[in-house]
Amino acid sequence: MTRTRKILAWTVGSLFLLLAVLVLVIAFFDWNRIKPPLNAKVSEELHRPFAINGNLAVMWQREPDEGGWRAWVPWPHVVAEDLSLGNPEWSKAPQMVSLKRVELRISPLALLVQRVRIPRIDVTEPNAALERLADGRANWTFQFDPKDPDAEPSSWVLDIGAIGFDKGHVTLNDQSLKTRLDLLIDPLGKPIPFSDIVGDKAAKKVEEKGAAPQSYAFAFKATGQYHGQALVGSGKIGGLLALQDASKPFPLQVQATIGDTRVELAGTLTDPLNLGALDLRMKLAGTSLSHLYPLTGVTLPDSPAYATDGHLTAQLRDPAGAKFQYQDFNGKIGDSDIHGNLTYLASQPRPKLTGALVSNQLLLSDLAPLIGADSNAEQKARGGDSKQPADKVLPVEEFRTERWRDMDADVEFTGKRIVHSAELPFTDLYTHLVLDDGHLSLEPLRFGVAGGKLDAQVRLNGQTTPLEGRAKLTARNFKLKQLFPTFEPMKTSFGELNGDADIAGRGNSVAALLGSANGELKMLINDGAISRGLMEIAGLNVGNYLIGRIFGDKEVKINCAAADFGIKTGLATTRLFVFDTENAIVYIDGTANMASEQLDLTISPESKGLRLFSLRSPLYVQGKFIKPEAGVKAVPLMLRGAGMVALGVVAGPAAGLLALVAPSGGEPNQCAPLLEQMRAGKAPVAVKPTR
Repeated sequence: MTRTRKILAWTVGSLFLLLAVLVLVIAFFDWNRIKPPLNAKVSEELHRPFAINGNLAVMWQREPDEGGWRAWVPWPHVVAEDLSLGNPEWSKAPQMVSLKRVELRISPLALLVQRVRIPRIDVTEPNAALERLADGRANWTFQFDPKDPDAEPSSWVLDIGAIGFDKGHVTLNDQSLKTRLDLLIDPLGKPIPFSDIVGDKAAKKVEEKGAAPQSYAFAFKATGQYHGQALVGSGKIGGLLALQDASKPFPLQVQATIGDTRVELAGTLTDPLNLGALDLRMKLAGTSLSHLYPLTGVTLPDSPAYATDGHLTAQLRDPAGAKFQYQDFNGKIGDSDIHGNLTYLASQPRPKLTGALVSNQLLLSDLAPLIGADSNAEQKARGGDSKQPADKVLPVEEFRTERWRDMDADVEFTGKRIVHSAELPFTDLYTHLVLDDGHLSLEPLRFGVAGGKLDAQVRLNGQTTPLEGRAKLTARNFKLKQLFPTFEPMKTSFGELNGDADIAGRGNSVAALLGSANGELKMLINDGAISRGLMEIAGLNVGNYLIGRIFGDKEVKINCAAADFGIKTGLATTRLFVFDTENAIVYIDGTANMASEQLDLTISPESKGLRLFSLRSPLYVQGKFIKPEAGVKAVPLMLRGAGMVALGVVAGPAAGLLALVAPSGGEPNQCAPLLEQMRAGKAPVAVKPTR
């Protein structure tokens, strides 16, 4: 052998020997020797105590999941026991996390390209106490101070594939969210297949997306408070958090009660590290939709008790903001059914709720809580303040305008059939609600009523204090025979009711808005009938008294009823209010004060033809809206109508009401000649009724 070959052989042999010695040293090295400097270094970097208090070992094993020649490269499998991580200095508790055991394996080849690749970490008996102060400081946020602030960030990348865990205990004390939770996790005696919880149909849909959900491996129990409300919950979860593999979604099942809200969830969480996506069946139930606001931040109206069941999906890393969709849900609000789709986008500057809702059978009483018009008992049941005074008719419950500025909305609602009563035949409802930076509009707000339409435009400005509101209403073609279906004389009537209203006011409740309102109200009725029986059907005891005093007990045909009110700072004053019947013309003068809810009306009838009234004095209606009183004024009856016409007082209102005149069923409208005479400044002709 030549000298060169000998040198080369010795060199190669020495290298193999050194490599063998290095492998033996690494294999049999006591890794506990590096714990003191390792603990000190990690503590220094995290600015809090860290320690591996138990055994630290490294074992070298081949990775079976690696293919080709890489399968022959041994990986270091690290096992550390009894680990602890302390809290930052501001915390009163000394320790944040303790772990009985941690196991992980590291890809040695990935280190060559500055990547710490850890396919899986397994933790045993984790115990964590998470804490956040009201000022936002949290013990799970770490402060890293680089030695050189101008240095470029490290090019090393940490890549963790999955986290497996065992039974554990986690507490959370979040002062900023008024939340305190205590969570206990224990392994199930036997894993439960995903399909057993969510159902075969839902499991198949997940699999069709290319995913293979794990079985449920752990049960948990949670107690405490969430946003200041008592929380009790339980459920089941999987045993492996696949942080990056979307084909292995994390199974989740929850049943919880938060305050008076009950929630049930069953489905999957994908990309748990970043809360990437949710796909859950969600059931919600509670005493009022408004109670979801402190829990979710979603502005919803006051309502009766509700329950819904639908499909919740979420893309929590959407570039436009986290996106939640509650799809194809069904449920009930009060005694009304509800169906639809809603999307909540956590966008800037405000989140936005969009969607479409449908009710096949809507009870009008279930809409009452929207304006605080339900009873005190019903308000109390939904958690309201129960403050409607016994002597008030107009709702005094205030709108929560401070919530209107937290979210925008664009939602359509359709009520296909409305159930109220035979005396008030609403048929359907449609509205388009838009909420934009505290400005709420319902345009249109449309009811089908007695064969006609009630169209409204409602705008409320929640940016101002108090609230500014305006409503425009148009009532067209309300058929009298449908308005009073149980009143026999009206069944053959071609008469209709038409009206307009334009009202604006300031106040944070319906009572305050109307109590400060300015505007006008006009109404016209032709070809009807009236009697004490009709007043009883309508529930108007005062009207029953008045009709009896003027006409006795018999039914009387109405040729025309016309009303025009001017409204200023809540005081509605009659500009023209007249009933033209077959026997008499009845004039009504006075005011309705919506601020104090007081009526002060004078009723003056004038006989037609030869019929003589036994009534020698005008009538009055006075007192509170809720229980007005009627009687006879202690003054002689005057020809009020003739005097008003002579003064030209009613000429303008009469001209304005002519715009509401329309043919009824092909018949001439009998209000036209009455209003034309008044517009011309003439007293209505007293025509002897036909017999």
